[in-house]
Amino acid sequence: MTTATTLRSRLHRGAALTALVLAVGAAAPAFAQETGSVTLDDVIVTAQKRSENIQEVPVSVATMGGEKLDALFAGGEDVLALSSRVPGLFVESSNGRAAPRFYIRGLGNTDFDLAASQPVSVIMDDVVMENVVLKSTPIFDVDQVEVLRGPQGTLFGRNTTAGIVKFDSVKPSQTFKANGTVTYGTYGSWTAEGGVGGPLIEGKLAGRIAVLGQHRDNYIDNAFTHVKDAMGGYDEYAIRGQLLWTPTENLSVLLNAHNRTLDGTAAIFRANILTKGSNKINGNFDRDSVFYNGGANNPQKYDGNGESIKVDYDFGGVTLTSISAYETTNGYSRGDIDGGVAGVGPGFIPFDSDTRDGIDDLDQYTQEVRLASDTEGPFSWQFGGYYFKSDFLVTTDAGFNKATLNHKNTAWAGFGQVAYQVTPALKITGGARYTDDKKTMTVVGSTAPEVSVSDSKVSWDLSAFYDVTDDFSLYARAAHGFRGPTIQGRDIVFFSPASVAKSETIQSYEVGFKSELLDRRLRFNGAAFTYEEKDPQFSAIGGAGNNTLLINADKGQAYGVEFDGEFKVTENLLLTAGYSYNHTKIKDKDLAVAVCAQCTVTDPLNAKGQALVDGNPFPNAPKYVLNFTARYSYPIGDGELFAYTDWFKQGYTNIFLYQSKEFYSKGAFEGGLKLGYAKRDGAYEIAAFARNITNEVNLRGGIDFNNLTGFVNEPRIVGISISAKR
Repeated sequence: MTTATTLRSRLHRGAALTALVLAVGAAAPAFAQETGSVTLDDVIVTAQKRSENIQEVPVSVATMGGEKLDALFAGGEDVLALSSRVPGLFVESSNGRAAPRFYIRGLGNTDFDLAASQPVSVIMDDVVMENVVLKSTPIFDVDQVEVLRGPQGTLFGRNTTAGIVKFDSVKPSQTFKANGTVTYGTYGSWTAEGGVGGPLIEGKLAGRIAVLGQHRDNYIDNAFTHVKDAMGGYDEYAIRGQLLWTPTENLSVLLNAHNRTLDGTAAIFRANILTKGSNKINGNFDRDSVFYNGGANNPQKYDGNGESIKVDYDFGGVTLTSISAYETTNGYSRGDIDGGVAGVGPGFIPFDSDTRDGIDDLDQYTQEVRLASDTEGPFSWQFGGYYFKSDFLVTTDAGFNKATLNHKNTAWAGFGQVAYQVTPALKITGGARYTDDKKTMTVVGSTAPEVSVSDSKVSWDLSAFYDVTDDFSLYARAAHGFRGPTIQGRDIVFFSPASVAKSETIQSYEVGFKSELLDRRLRFNGAAFTYEEKDPQFSAIGGAGNNTLLINADKGQAYGVEFDGEFKVTENLLLTAGYSYNHTKIKDKDLAVAVCAQCTVTDPLNAKGQALVDGNPFPNAPKYVLNFTARYSYPIGDGELFAYTDWFKQGYTNIFLYQSKEFYSKGAFEGGLKLGYAKRDGAYEIAAFARNITNEVNLRGGIDFNNLTGFVNEPRIVGISISAKR
């Protein structure tokens, strides 16, 4: 099938989804009861560091909040639960709950090292969580999640070539608010989450404190050591306290302090659960059992905390904002990486691998200062400066060798953005950012020379937003971004030198529409995009040599579409749907990488037995993502019986840079269901829930260096939840 034919086929799927939504919308009046009072609420986002209606922002952005988030995390899952729940977003990890890897529009980084750089930034309460461990900050008492697709380098900095996942917690206010949720389910899983806040000094000082506790019993037996319930559980606790001081109408000061503690099980690697020549999970897989002689039952422990202070001062038409933040974390993970016992099984395992990776004394400091206009005129602007500094140790112990690496990163930037309302219907926005980025790495206790990389670049974006009607708008956006150079030193443990990758740059174009139809009962937004990366950074992971190497390809190219829809069919029925199609391709005729020890490689090989990956898709870039939710309620007095369900399906997803018959997933899907009773004013809710209700076993990743090892998604969790708020 030609590329053009493939594109037409995928676009037809997107068009079919569009037609389906619009057809349902057209038919809805036949069964709607009170169409005049049935409307969607406005969605406010801060994609441009201002509070704006999502329908007026020239960016492809999706949001999640409220019941969607509550349902996803009811079974105790971590941030990986967000994967494929938003079109274009994929999240995975081979480090358990501690170090997730994010991908947007196919761009991400498969590198599992604790010093790895990622092209997706995670922002928590206006503070970038740069290190992969910081990206695993627990999600609790969150008001909204925003997913900004495409380069966001002007306002949010370097390392955002793919996009941003932005979390905003519930803030203190002068109105008393309290909420709490308790869940209990399979494997002794329980979650207790709550927040309470309100005025401390009337009109001057408000506070809020939120807590999270999560637990799961160990449920996986170690059949080799004959220990029942040896692993699989966890205990995670987090707390966040905030104080909002407003001594005058012009000044606000927000203090934020938080802590998390994790004690549980790292990723569960399962040897030879793939059969040579097939990507289907075979009989070696047992959800409740493994066969380990190493890894000490795969423990994982992390502890971290952070503080920030945000100051806003209104000078009258101009607002000064300062955000100062500090984050620190320590911890480790250990694992039986081969997933079995050498010479015994399951399947053929030539040698054992037991590895411990830890991060110590991570210190991250960030400072942002910006001035922004705050007037009603046609011209608006904002400009500022940013400083970033991190310093941490990463220790890898492979049993036969151990090394501690000191990583340091310093970056600073100046940025600005202007917008002009050319006509009542047309608005033009443009911005630019200059960033200087430097990284160093030294081997602690060694005379080896310091490895250093640095670069400075300008990133920019330009967009036009046009209101065709009051309910339908078009936009176009061009953006240029970059990810700074990177150092990977993990192979020092395996007696190989450190590797480096130079900066990657991206040029992205997108056009889209935003609409609210049927008297604001249907919100339907879409975008088509294309981008080209120069010198894209990839990580050549695994292979028979068990290497972890940074490489640059010549180019990377992609195109695709995204649709987000929300439809208030009646007062009692709400539907949401999303679809993304993403075609990515590596463009480098000479790029060759090491391949798996036992799998069936489908790429051509060079004389060294390496795979030539020109034309391959980016790793962990789903060909498509389709998601859907529905909520129906039946009124009973001052309450309601309700049913809520959510589903996703994920297209072909290659795991490594090379392609094989084993290491990919295709057609993975997962769903959840929640049934219960709730007061209409939200005072309380009692429900039964099921996560991964069909108990799907989906391949989420692989280890390829000595056997066909894989790791899979979370098991089915069935339970009950009780929540209340005031």
